[in-house]
Amino acid sequence: MRPAVHPVGRLLGQVWVWPAVVMLAVGGYRLGTPDLWRDEIATWTVATRSLGDLLRLLQHVDASNGAYYLLMHCWTTVFGDSTVSLRAPSVLAMAGAAALAALTAERLFGSRVAAVAAGLLLAVPPEISRYAQEARSYALVTCAIAAASYFLLRALERPTWRRWAPYCVAMALAGTGHLISFSTVAGQVGLLALHLWRTRAEADRRLLWQYPLAVAVAALPVLPVVQLGSQQSDRQLGWIAVPSTRGLASFGEQLFGSDVVFYAFVPLVLLALALPGRRIQAWQVLLLAELPVVSVWLVSRLSDTSYFLDRYLLFTVPAWAVLAGGGAGAVYGTVTALARRRGRAPRGTVAVAGLLTAGLLAVPAVATLPEQPALRYVGSHNGSEEPFKAAAREISAGYRSGDGMAAPLGDQSWAMAWPGVSYYLPSDVRPRPVFVAQSADDAEELWPTPCPRPEDCLGGASRIWLLVLGDTEDPLGSIPADQAQVLRSQYGEPDRVTPLGGLTLALLDPNA
Repeated sequence: MRPAVHPVGRLLGQVWVWPAVVMLAVGGYRLGTPDLWRDEIATWTVATRSLGDLLRLLQHVDASNGAYYLLMHCWTTVFGDSTVSLRAPSVLAMAGAAALAALTAERLFGSRVAAVAAGLLLAVPPEISRYAQEARSYALVTCAIAAASYFLLRALERPTWRRWAPYCVAMALAGTGHLISFSTVAGQVGLLALHLWRTRAEADRRLLWQYPLAVAVAALPVLPVVQLGSQQSDRQLGWIAVPSTRGLASFGEQLFGSDVVFYAFVPLVLLALALPGRRIQAWQVLLLAELPVVSVWLVSRLSDTSYFLDRYLLFTVPAWAVLAGGGAGAVYGTVTALARRRGRAPRGTVAVAGLLTAGLLAVPAVATLPEQPALRYVGSHNGSEEPFKAAAREISAGYRSGDGMAAPLGDQSWAMAWPGVSYYLPSDVRPRPVFVAQSADDAEELWPTPCPRPEDCLGGASRIWLLVLGDTEDPLGSIPADQAQVLRSQYGEPDRVTPLGGLTLALLDPNA
């Protein structure tokens, strides 16, 4: 009779545990060090509104992220809105994605080596680390699609509605979290086609109607998001360029956040596709990884709006990790089988196969080491230079009661300078808004509404802290002429000008 295994030992023996732990460690390392950048500031300013204000905002902008904002509203209500708190759901979600990648690889390739390798490899791409540390929806969507892939495989093995139900839930969560994630259906169709070709089982023909029905059920809660998102797409996505053929060919480098790391994955991927064992399953995963990217590229080429952006397709990276894990498992299995066929000792066989597999896994792991620190310095998450914390520090040091603050509005509102600086200001430092007709909450927008007559919106401020985009010695020359004229007439020239590396802060004090 075998001795009973302690529950802790049983847990640690699960293939998903160590990938999840490693991803938590990688994602959690220096989690609060990079400053929040403008997209994360948007998450903060939306999530911390009242529920009614949040729902009204989604009718005008960012409906495609609505489910994420609602989740973050609940999260910040309980855990607060510190930088670490805002980013913690993304770390947890990416750890979940690593666990699900391991489970998916185990189910596809029937190998614990492939499973553990797949989960660990998901922690390697720099882009995964970046979005595991970002207060945006991409990590949660990646986890939801990884879950949908795993539940789809379970349903294909035994297509009962009890198995289709979690697939529907995962797909609905992904679609309401970010609409582009529904492009994974293209890859799932390819996976299903190869499954039907491989099994050729009469019973599997019911998948031809069960799968489309499951997708339709999952799409039901996504339809309102589609309707609102289509009305808002020009405003939110108009800046994304139409992708070129060259852009598609080099997309893997962008998706991984490093050309070196991407090409370090390639040998493992090729081994999975070439070595005997479960090549059909490897091709299924390849379709799951590639077809969503190709479909979004095609739609972006043919429609008026482009959706082809690396972070929008981040959810395909777990499939690449599963495929590379399958390559590691195939190497281990092939070496073991050949050695045993030649009569070598099983213990030596396992050691040789293990060392060879570990060496293959070490290549992408080592390749990512120079890339990872760059993701964790103070300004590393900024899409552009956005020294919100530095500006807040300067204002706090010189603040007086009655001060006002003017920040970029109108066609420069995208920079999120006003809410970005406000996030880092202490609770007792609250300069009056200048040139603001409506607050962001009242306007049901992400940013305040500029005043049509600047002279009517000074708010009686004794001094003005002026923020402008870029580094300049003439901040008044960087704002609209009517605002500059009002400030010059009532406050004179700036008393102090401080370029901060992406923003310039000036103090206008008429009594200086």
